[in-house]
Amino acid sequence: MSSANLFPSSSVGGSSGGGGGGGGVRGWASATSVSASGKRIQKEMQEFNADPPPECSAGPKGDNLYHWVSTLIGPHGSPYQGGVFFLDIAFPNDYPFKPPKVSFKTRIYHCNVDAAGNVGIEILGASWSPALTVSKISVFDSSSVLVLLALVLADSPLVPGIARLFLTDRHRHDEIAAEWTTRFAR
Repeated sequence: MSSANLFPSSSVGGSSGGGGGGGGVRGWASATSVSASGKRIQKEMQEFNADPPPECSAGPKGDNLYHWVSTLIGPHGSPYQGGVFFLDIAFPNDYPFKPPKVSFKTRIYHCNVDAAGNVGIEILGASWSPALTVSKISVFDSSSVLVLLALVLADSPLVPGIARLFLTDRHRHDEIAAEWTTRFAR
C-alpha cells in the first residue's frame, strides 16, 4: 500500500522531497521565512518522503507544518495485524529540543497507550534526543511507536490493568487486542 493512500486527508502530498521546500504540501511559506524548528521539520518531511519507512506514513495535516498525521499498519504476527492506526504528531515550537507529542486517534488496546490515545514510551520523554527524527520515532528505533505494536512494554505501562492481563493471561490479552483492532482499526 503506498503512503499516499494511507492519509485521511487529500492535502498531504506524496512528493519525494524535490526542490521548492514544499515537500508536496500546498500553501507553505518559503524556507527562508520558516523558523529553525520549521526548517528542521521540513527537512525531516523531505527525508521521510524520499525514503518512506515500511508500514508507515506521515506528513502535515493540511497546511500546518507543526501538526502531522501518521498512519501505521499493524505488524504481521501481532494482535494488531491488519489494523490501520491513525496518530497525531504535534511538534512543539522548540522542536527538536523537546519531543513531539504523539497520540493514537484510532482506539487501541495496549498497556502503553491510555484511553486518550497518549503514548507512553521513553523515546518521547526522558530518553528524547534532538538527534531523533520522525522516521526513528515511527519505525526504526527499538522503542519506536511501530515496534510498540509488536512488543508490549509491560514494565512501564500507562494502563496497569492491561499490563497485568498481558503478564498473567497473554492469550486473553491478545484476543481482546485483536477484537479491538477488528472493531476500531479496519
